Amino acid sequence: MTPGTPTVTRRVSANGSATTEPQQRSTPVDQPNLSQPVLRGRDGAEDIADRAAPFDALLVQAARSPLRRFLPNSSTVRFAAGLARHPLGTGRRLTDLIGELNRIGTGDSGVAPDRRDRRFTDTAWSENPLLRRLLQLYLATGRTADQLVVDAQLDPRDQERVRFLVENIQQALAPSNVPLLNPASAKAVVDTAGLSLLRGARNLVRDMASAPRVPQMVDGSSFEVGRNVAATAGAVVLRTEILELIQYRPLTETVREVPVLIVPPTINKHYAMDLAPGRSLVEYLVQQGQQVFMISWRNPDARHADWGLDTYVQAVLDALTAVEQISGADHTALAGACSGGIIASLAAGHLAATGQESRLAAFTLLVTVLDNAQAGLTAALIDPSVAAAAKLASKRRGYLDGRALAEVFAWLRPGDLIWNYWVNNYLLGKNPPAFDILFWNADTTRMPAQLHADFVDFAMGNQIINSGGITTLGVPIDLSRVHTDSYIVAGITDHITPWQNCYRSTQLLDGETRFVLSTSGHIAALVNPPTNPKATHRVNTGTPADAEEWLATADTHQGSWWPDFADWLSKRSGPDRTAPTELGGRGHRTLTEAPGTYVFEN
Repeated sequence: MTPGTPTVTRRVSANGSATTEPQQRSTPVDQPNLSQPVLRGRDGAEDIADRAAPFDALLVQAARSPLRRFLPNSSTVRFAAGLARHPLGTGRRLTDLIGELNRIGTGDSGVAPDRRDRRFTDTAWSENPLLRRLLQLYLATGRTADQLVVDAQLDPRDQERVRFLVENIQQALAPSNVPLLNPASAKAVVDTAGLSLLRGARNLVRDMASAPRVPQMVDGSSFEVGRNVAATAGAVVLRTEILELIQYRPLTETVREVPVLIVPPTINKHYAMDLAPGRSLVEYLVQQGQQVFMISWRNPDARHADWGLDTYVQAVLDALTAVEQISGADHTALAGACSGGIIASLAAGHLAATGQESRLAAFTLLVTVLDNAQAGLTAALIDPSVAAAAKLASKRRGYLDGRALAEVFAWLRPGDLIWNYWVNNYLLGKNPPAFDILFWNADTTRMPAQLHADFVDFAMGNQIINSGGITTLGVPIDLSRVHTDSYIVAGITDHITPWQNCYRSTQLLDGETRFVLSTSGHIAALVNPPTNPKATHRVNTGTPADAEEWLATADTHQGSWWPDFADWLSKRSGPDRTAPTELGGRGHRTLTEAPGTYVFEN
């Protein structure tokens, strides 16, 4: 055992590994998201970026028509029935609301927005009698709606679905969304002699003209792939129909013997891990003397409809073989992020099942959910009939369009990702911020129909938690047979892959497991360079079955988790050797400079 590393983690049963966690819910109106008006500066854009990245369980919703996601459903019926079963309580709520409305009318109401709600920070909302009353009417009605959802005493799944519908209605009806009624909008009209509304109308027409038909979240004019994003030097050393394998050029005189292979997500491009100079995990690892390879997936179309999990797992194994041949190493550190982490896990499980686990020197999962139990709002919105319809829809087209997934994410966080930009782009006539994570997020790709179906089945059936619950390349997968040391990273405010679900992977894998809980959410948790002054991360020497128990005994460290990961990886990467002067080799020639060609396919 390496000094300072945690104790061995054994796999437990599905029941034993379940954690007790609070149900996730949307933010009520009296505790709103910090969303409007326009976000300013990097911190605001990064906060939005945490909520904008893709997540596999949402693939079901992405395949459905946008309107169907907001129509009343069986949960709405049960909500109405729940209120009817408690007529006295419902009556009291409505009576209280009528009383509050009377006080609002006479100017005696004390209802006020949460001071953190940036939609209503303009003094006009409190000093203008008409605006103050409109705002109080909105807040009082919204709070009553939130209370009625609780009063209906729904089960967790129905409650999540009803809250989703209620929050979307509340966010849409906010008075801050109305042109001229919003004080910032009225001021902009005066200051620009009406040009702000003309520019806003132009932006609206532009955004609604093509999918995903939501307000544009980023000004991409400042970014160029290969120049200031995905800019770490390297070369493509393998190209297949499904992937390009990038080898990054060493930046040190010596490198560690064992290379690392990174498997990126299958929605959006590969460069979340190579985002921008100074903000690139790949660049950082190379600077530490690590040999780094990364997969860049092809952007599939209808011709590739039958590419499924088996196809992608085999592609990872092919890339692993190429890395071994080029580096001359007998084993490799394998890392996967988000959906790429699922594929990497199945590849690791396949190697373990076929007696090839010695090819792995270490295993890393980044914001990856394997155990989908109690996954919050996303799981609540999905049922078997909806899942079947979603798979059929993508099968007819041959693929799932990543732009549809982007639309789903936007409507799951309407305050942050719809109405915030509605005000900025249309009411104020401004351009959205230029921010690298949001640029990456908008660079979507398609997903083959079969892979879409496989991911839906994976999430719906929670197949990975049972030994042999899923078969890959003809072999039943049991992750408890993966004895390789593992490093697992999650984001503490991640709404896409909840950290508690990420934590449960510690109970599925064997070997020494180190779990790290990073600052921020989904993607910002990964784009976490040591230069980030606000970064913190939590670690623990043990990995108990309960995630909350882990959190209660974890230590908080200032700074990024990147140095911790580099140190952990170096202890499993063998001795140093002279860095290669040429990329490729041993039958693999360099085909083109990084970031390759597949990254430019639209």
